[in-house]
Amino acid sequence: MAFTGKYEIESEKNYDDFMKRLGLSSDTIEKGRNFKVISEIQQDGQNFIWSQHYPGGHSISNNFTIGKETEMETVGNKKFKVTVKMEGGKVVVDSANYHHTAEIVDGKLVEVSTLGGVTYERVSKKVA
Repeated sequence: MAFTGKYEIESEKNYDDFMKRLGLSSDTIEKGRNFKVISEIQQDGQNFIWSQHYPGGHSISNNFTIGKETEMETVGNKKFKVTVKMEGGKVVVDSANYHHTAEIVDGKLVEVSTLGGVTYERVSKKVA
């Protein structure tokens, strides 16, 4: 499947402003700035298990099916309900205050998140 794999962060844009918008403390933002977060994605047709593994053993995992409402959790431990869509090869999460897209571009996972007018981009290289 197109998304299945393990990806390690290679670059980020607008990390600080976005994490502040998420409501994370300055200490948490500082600690996370250079983390090599691993995204592990398992895709089986329209079903996904999308996990983020952080140094120190903390993980967040969201299970969803394209086109069905699900509850998701953010890095700030906030939960929200959303129906995930697939548009032109992109996974799209769109709620009242949050918009996120993920796609594979030249073998890399490119994610763009927007919250309250602040946009964050993360590019991760495939490691497995």
